[in-house]
Amino acid sequence: MSAASASSERSEKPARRGKPEAVILFWVASQMFAIAAESVQEIRSTDSLAGAANEVEQAFLPKVRHTLEWGRRLCYVVNAGAHFDLPVTRPTLVLILRRARIAVLVDRIDRMTEIPAVYALPEAFTGEERQWYRGLTYLDDSVIPVVEPSGFLSAGEMAALDRAFGPARRLEMEGAVEA
Repeated sequence: MSAASASSERSEKPARRGKPEAVILFWVASQMFAIAAESVQEIRSTDSLAGAANEVEQAFLPKVRHTLEWGRRLCYVVNAGAHFDLPVTRPTLVLILRRARIAVLVDRIDRMTEIPAVYALPEAFTGEERQWYRGLTYLDDSVIPVVEPSGFLSAGEMAALDRAFGPARRLEMEGAVEA
């Protein structure tokens, strides 16, 4: 084999990122996704959040319809189906993300497992999805998108939500402290 053909052969393989990692496989509509297990603080039933979640009215970001009081922080609840533009479902679980003020509504958890690697996104992925996904993985004869936790809400979307809901939240917290 010549050096040129060996180089060509290597460049055809998808770029591999990192080493094996633990992920949580979850479903939204009929699509399976993976998220790094270390990115998830807690998984809760939507039923168990009845007192902690508040419905919000805002039209500029339809994928966010609730906020969640988590500790002393305000989390924005993203409907993963709306985020990924998938068919409407009734999510039953919420993934509360670590190191982010984001919670994500999902349909169900498949399992926690270890994936061998995360491969770079093909060039066919353009636009928003390049922020949504860290890459792809191959598991059990399936290609599964690996989500980027910070991709559920961009910095601009977080800032807009904070402008819309931050003042009310600060007043609530101040009132709670004074009471």
